[in-house]
Amino acid sequence: MITQLAHVCLAAPDLVKAEHFYCAALGLKKHFRFVRNGRECGFYLAIGNGNFIEIFAQPVDAAERPPIRHLCLQVTGMDEIIARVRAHGYAVTDKKLGADRSWQCWLTDPSGVRIELHEYTPASSQLTGHDCTLG
Repeated sequence: MITQLAHVCLAAPDLVKAEHFYCAALGLKKHFRFVRNGRECGFYLAIGNGNFIEIFAQPVDAAERPPIRHLCLQVTGMDEIIARVRAHGYAVTDKKLGADRSWQCWLTDPSGVRIELHEYTPASSQLTGHDCTLG
């Protein structure tokens, strides 16, 4: 039985930029590092409740579509997160109420991975189980 997302693995051509984006701008914490021949080659980021993002140093061909469509992170205090991301120099959309009745905004990490931030409302389909009608 699957109970939750364990982790999403992302390739990053620049680990320093990836760490700055995810830790400084988004406020995640590095949980542990992967080390090969004495050098960091990747790391795990804790996102809560036993869920993680795994990032490994690996060239990414910008001409190819990333191997995942997007990564969605559940958040609280979306307005503060948007301000924090912008203060660190990254572009992020304004928040909008999605068809699922959840607040959402979008940004892109330094490797080109699209990230959706979700803040649930009491009417969110994720909480109510109600179908989401798309336009």
